[in-house]
Amino acid sequence: MDKERKPDDDQRESLEQPVSRRSRSLLARKPYLQPLRPIIIFFLLFVAAWFTMIRMPSASYRGPWQPLSETEEAVRERLVHDVEKLAGKIGDRNVAAYENYLRAADFIESSLEDAGYEVTRYGFEVEGRTCYNLVAELTGAERPDEILVLGAHYDSVFGTPAANDNATGVAALLELARTFAELAPARTVRFVAFANEEPPFFQTENMGSRVYARLIRERGDNVIGMVSLETLGYYSDEPGSQKYPFPFQLLYPNEGNFLAFVGNVRSRSFLRDGIRAFREGVRFPSEGAAIPSFIEGVGWSDHWAFWQEGYPAFMVTDTALFRYPYYHTPEDTPDKLDFERFTRVVVGLEKMAITLAE
Repeated sequence: MDKERKPDDDQRESLEQPVSRRSRSLLARKPYLQPLRPIIIFFLLFVAAWFTMIRMPSASYRGPWQPLSETEEAVRERLVHDVEKLAGKIGDRNVAAYENYLRAADFIESSLEDAGYEVTRYGFEVEGRTCYNLVAELTGAERPDEILVLGAHYDSVFGTPAANDNATGVAALLELARTFAELAPARTVRFVAFANEEPPFFQTENMGSRVYARLIRERGDNVIGMVSLETLGYYSDEPGSQKYPFPFQLLYPNEGNFLAFVGNVRSRSFLRDGIRAFREGVRFPSEGAAIPSFIEGVGWSDHWAFWQEGYPAFMVTDTALFRYPYYHTPEDTPDKLDFERFTRVVVGLEKMAITLAE
């Protein structure tokens, strides 16, 4: 038998060099490539980030609107009613405006009961006041132990009526509950109205969603994912109306006419399922990202609390302060909102939630 051919000494030395040594050797022989190295590295990192965190399934809708159907007009009327009730008739609702806080909780509870649900109040003490998370549940027909949580906070920043932030989220939550009351989803669907999302309780132990997420983790609830409904009612086609910080301003439209899906990297699969279902269910512009939670704005709602307990979660939002000029001001009133587009968003969220529940 012929002896195995062996590389000569020069070839052997080359093969035994680590990759980094060979790369440095190449750059040493071709110094004109050295300035390109950081550009190449940045490009490769950008491509990896794009496919991992930014690129979403299906495509965002761009095109003309169809008139709202008769059914959608009825949805619009209910959304207007609920936002007007919370932000118009009740107004400022938090521990400083405690009577209004209780009125808001009573309204949400009665609305869910009218839809056929039994509502459970989970009270916790803050500054000598009892604050309430309100929970209604539809048990799954096939996999009841798998739970989808749909949530929105109903408190307001002190001194504000909070129509967009977050009467719109609560109105969407109530409408989703009404839709599901007529269905028999495979998974259990839980509707939760959270207290104390706003400062000074935001991302503290007294944040309502933090209290609740900790409770269900201790209880061992099998939550497959949570969707936070946050500031959903303001849209603009004006160039420059969307003001994301750098570098996201380079990646997304500068017109504030889309719905944003925002999650952390660990929630990427759940988020992608959600935005796919939304895009396939309704014709409405949408953008999404599953990015590290330390980036400013990514965790600015109740989904953050579920991340702390290891649950996948994402937020759907009109992007709040990155678009809405009346954010956290007394001018956050119902007349500032676009209820037609808000209705289209809620119809899409219904389709999305039904898919996630199956």
